[in-house]
Amino acid sequence: MADLFDPKGDDAPKPKKDNAPRPLADRLRPRALSDVIGQDQVLGPDAPLGVMLASGSLSSLVFWGPPGVGKTTIARLLADETDLHFVQISAIFTGVPELRKVFDEAKHRRANGQGTLLFVDEIHRFNKAQQDSFLPHMEDGTILLVGATTENPSFELNAALLSRAQVLVLERLGLADLELLAQRAEQEIGRALPLTGPAREALLEMADGDGRAALNLIEQAAAWKTDKPLDTDALSARLMRRAAQYDKSGEAHYNLISALHKSVRGSDPDAALYWLARMLEGGEDPRYLARRITRMAVEDIGLADPQAQTHCLHAWETYERLGSPEGELALAQAVTYLALAPKSNSAYTAYKAARALARKTGSAPPPKHILNAPTSLMKEQGYGQGYAYDHDAEEGFSGQDYFPEDMKRPVLYQPVERGFERELKKRLDFFVNLRAKRGGSAH
Repeated sequence: MADLFDPKGDDAPKPKKDNAPRPLADRLRPRALSDVIGQDQVLGPDAPLGVMLASGSLSSLVFWGPPGVGKTTIARLLADETDLHFVQISAIFTGVPELRKVFDEAKHRRANGQGTLLFVDEIHRFNKAQQDSFLPHMEDGTILLVGATTENPSFELNAALLSRAQVLVLERLGLADLELLAQRAEQEIGRALPLTGPAREALLEMADGDGRAALNLIEQAAAWKTDKPLDTDALSARLMRRAAQYDKSGEAHYNLISALHKSVRGSDPDAALYWLARMLEGGEDPRYLARRITRMAVEDIGLADPQAQTHCLHAWETYERLGSPEGELALAQAVTYLALAPKSNSAYTAYKAARALARKTGSAPPPKHILNAPTSLMKEQGYGQGYAYDHDAEEGFSGQDYFPEDMKRPVLYQPVERGFERELKKRLDFFVNLRAKRGGSAH
């Protein structure tokens, strides 16, 4: 009979086996920082985290990057590497009472010689007061904060918090990274994915740089029973492409409209159409795009092609009448037109210079010769005296000075030698020469 106190005896309670299925993403979670795929710009020997760990001096951090690139995993492994107690909270579900409890437990741990790495997911969702509550505990060493955010920290986090933490940018995984992840998954599963080469690449592209999404897609594909490898069409029939990440009020919104605007300015219609399509596929309001496209015509094409603004306004009106999706073609045509139009910001630059000059010169009055004189008193003051009626002058140009009397004539508008502005430059030069001949103030 087995000893009752022998835990190995026949009558000893047997530990229950955990037969619950574990998702592939959980089974493949890296056990060391060296196992993390991608992010060499952060984890490499000469990268920020590599240097910190080598020197034994880890500071508070903010991980900024898209979902599924390893923010949580890296934070957990950092705690293991530095022998810190790992605590994870989410800003979505954590209020002030829960935060106070976390800080109190960290203080107790510190009194017993154990440090705490506090990982805060979605840290940008905390308000200013909640973010401020971290500061004293970061300063006295109660916690080492590692925050994670998908939004631009410079917009979403307090300056005080950012000054106490280093922001590290984690990048979406490339196809080579995702392929390595797929190979590890196949080793774990014990069989190859039932896909042709092109279908395999299409599967990884569906993940859109998200490692977690890639593993979920791989796990689905690995479970399929097939007689032969599936091609791209068969894969598309079984799986839906993952929706692109796009927040109409967040960082992606501003990044993509910047990419569209700069592609138009750079006279690249293919790139401009691509970024326009990316925004439309992400659910951007076409009316917003119509307004921004018209702005591009005003700022970057201007008088080099006066028809550009008209083309954009017509495209905007066409969209309003047709709606989606047909009206979006008019916006695409406008973007193509703008990209190929001659570029000039001369009028825009001149306008900004004129505004700056107006602020500088304050309330300097116009010269008296161009003032109306509806009363006898105004006539006595010299209003309108000496005004030259341009239609009566040769070439329809008198050459008079229209700036304030004590003001040196500035040069504001300087047209470029492109498009219609080439003709405007000829006219401007013609008037400058006439003004000089007739004794006016030349440019």
